[in-house]
Amino acid sequence: MTRKQRRLVLIGGSLGVLAVAVALMLNAFRDSIVFFNSPSDVAEKHVAPGARIRLGGLVKTGSLVRGDNLKIRFTVTDGKSELPVTYQGVLPDLFREGQGVVAEGALDGAGVFNADTILAKHDETYMPKEVADALKKSGHWKDDYAQRAALPIGGGGGRGK
Repeated sequence: MTRKQRRLVLIGGSLGVLAVAVALMLNAFRDSIVFFNSPSDVAEKHVAPGARIRLGGLVKTGSLVRGDNLKIRFTVTDGKSELPVTYQGVLPDLFREGQGVVAEGALDGAGVFNADTILAKHDETYMPKEVADALKKSGHWKDDYAQRAALPIGGGGGRGK
């Protein structure tokens, strides 16, 4: 083999190994790349108990129950399906019924989502794109969501005016 042929074989082999490594890595992460799963996704995918996921949707109005030792129970809905959630700890200040939420944790054997982290939306006009898409898909999107999201933070009154 000439020097040029050896170099081409080395480069080709290196690119092949790199392609296999990237394919294996993407295959391993395909289920965890999703930012969150809606309650409908959880039901459709038959998520195994104990598997860590992010659950996103709206906190169902009237479902929030506070217990002893900072135990909280509420229901997350996407309009089609609902999933009960339990959490122990301090909730974010912006957490409330009827608002978007993302919870990190795992399902138990009874179908209850045990959250260890609760993420509330950033401000009153913010809604993650995935939550908005899920609401549109389920038919629970309200036109005023888009109008509020289009407003500048602070309601339009800015500095320098």
